[in-house]
Amino acid sequence: MENIDWAHLGFGYRKTDYNIRCYYRDGAWGELEISSSEFINIHMAATALHYGQEAFEGLKAFRGRDGKVRVFRMEENAKRLQSSSDGIMMAKLPTEKFEKAIELAVRMNIKYVPPYESGASLYIRPLLIGTGPEVGVKPAKEYLFVVFVMPVGPYFPQGFKPTDLVILRHFDRAAPYGTGKYKVGGNYAASLTAGHKAHAEGYSAVLYLDAREKKYIDECGPANFFGIRDNTYITPKSESILPSITNNSLMTLAEELGLIVERRKVPVEELETMEEVGACGTAAVISPIKRIYDADLDKEYLYGQEPGMWSTKLYNKLRAIQYGDEPDKYGWTTIVE
Repeated sequence: MENIDWAHLGFGYRKTDYNIRCYYRDGAWGELEISSSEFINIHMAATALHYGQEAFEGLKAFRGRDGKVRVFRMEENAKRLQSSSDGIMMAKLPTEKFEKAIELAVRMNIKYVPPYESGASLYIRPLLIGTGPEVGVKPAKEYLFVVFVMPVGPYFPQGFKPTDLVILRHFDRAAPYGTGKYKVGGNYAASLTAGHKAHAEGYSAVLYLDAREKKYIDECGPANFFGIRDNTYITPKSESILPSITNNSLMTLAEELGLIVERRKVPVEELETMEEVGACGTAAVISPIKRIYDADLDKEYLYGQEPGMWSTKLYNKLRAIQYGDEPDKYGWTTIVE
């Protein structure tokens, strides 16, 4: 294995030794297969290429102080992939097979799990695509499930440091009653132009408002949104928002720390009264926000140059569970031997 600079990895693709594959054919899922190839041989008429039959997940494995490798909440990722499969009519992968594939992918590439306290982790990417050929809008009869892994650093290069967001009202991430609540590639394709514009202007991400009225906070491009005010953890509720496993975990921990949790519609005007705001998701855990600029109203909301008290407590507590530094009383982690 090459000498890896664990402290300066960045977040991006890096080749590892093996990936795991499983095919759905003739109405049934086959056995798990181990592959060392980075490539997929796919029919040019595959539904993934023409009609967007594609869903993916993201989760992580962490090496603890005790040397053990822990995968965080993979059962929830299995359930969310099944929900995405329902949403775009793909064959659903059973939870047990999903979990076995994750464990096998981590075990086969365990030397790539970064060391404890390196600030890095092993990112796990499950992918489900329609491989059966169809010309005509209909679901495929064949599917491929793949799991590959790679060591990564922080999603935002700043790490746990506050960044800036921008509100761009003339872009929508997902339509009401559309696919926003599923983790499918089309949602991310829809965010690329706005995200590129935001990055070019020095912002880490776009904070999207609801597509119908532009009155309520929806989510950030790659993450859920939360705000804290008066000892209350507030996060948007919408059928267009991806149900973040990290956000759900943070809500549980917020209650444990004594915060009230409110999951509801959040009018954009409430940004003025928030004491702390952040983006949360698998890749970043929590990315604190120091400033939000509303480009259409030429208005800015400021939150301080350092992470807030509650964001820091929540970030540290969740990471302590992921690394095995705190007891896992919720049964969120799975140890891969």
